[in-house]
Amino acid sequence: MAEKIKCLIIGSGPAGYTAAIYAARADMKPVMYTGMQMGGQLTTTTEVDNFPGYPKGTDGTAMMEDLKSQAERFGTDVRFGMATKVEFSGKEGGVHKVIVDESTEIEAQTVIISTGATAKYLGIESEQRLIGGGVSACATCDGFFYKGQDVVVVGAGDTAAEEATYLANICSKVTMLVRKDYMRASKAMQHRVSKTENITVLYNTEIDEVLGENVVEGVRAVNNQTGEKTEIPVTGVFIAIGHKPNSDLFKGVLDMDDTGYLITKGKSTKTNLPGVFAAGDIQDKEYRQAVTAAGTGCMAALDAERYIGALE
Repeated sequence: MAEKIKCLIIGSGPAGYTAAIYAARADMKPVMYTGMQMGGQLTTTTEVDNFPGYPKGTDGTAMMEDLKSQAERFGTDVRFGMATKVEFSGKEGGVHKVIVDESTEIEAQTVIISTGATAKYLGIESEQRLIGGGVSACATCDGFFYKGQDVVVVGAGDTAAEEATYLANICSKVTMLVRKDYMRASKAMQHRVSKTENITVLYNTEIDEVLGENVVEGVRAVNNQTGEKTEIPVTGVFIAIGHKPNSDLFKGVLDMDDTGYLITKGKSTKTNLPGVFAAGDIQDKEYRQAVTAAGTGCMAALDAERYIGALE
């Protein structure tokens, strides 16, 4: 027998937990399935200094535990599990079926999708080991901790150029490692990079290894044309090769852009199907901050509450 609920939340980052807080307070008795990474991307960040309400800062995992406790205090049923199949109704007032872990069937009046996005990494062992110890995929999140220090940015697109110019305002020196002999970034962004005195761009260059035991002490870079290796002493490594929205489950079901981000209507969190809402990084490729994700989580819960209210 399928379990029948008012509000199902898929994903447990700042968007999901904020949606849960608002939905629970509106007496929608939300059920949340956390996904495999409880707390989302923030749990890979050590220190969080830019989320309001933490004057002394906190760490990502502790902050997500705080949000989880707050959601549970209002009655959210938080469950560990992963949505593996969806059958969304296309009708106003229709029932949405979601299968969790390929076995549990949930029937929900409303579904809030907050599955987030996953930063792309290079995949080398030393990089993975030092995530949170100097390796980051978000300059606006972590750049502050490298004030006055030397850092490396890996990437060649607009995101890499933006992160490099952002870091150049904070750091002593920024070295960009570009795999090919040209940048993919827009001409405007390339001009910004070339005009910034403390940015150096190394073309045909890749990371061979991130150096350091517990924290980043440098990178060993390799020229992919000559094979020549050089060591660059830095304390921070920013990987800016893009993000992948966690939207594979919704392909062919919900409207998404060509990179897989869910499309929401106007300033709302409404998807193309009634009663299905999207919040956080799954629908936001512009800002990708914990605080903006939390804001859209609030919006999604309010949209879901109004949707149910209109039906009743």
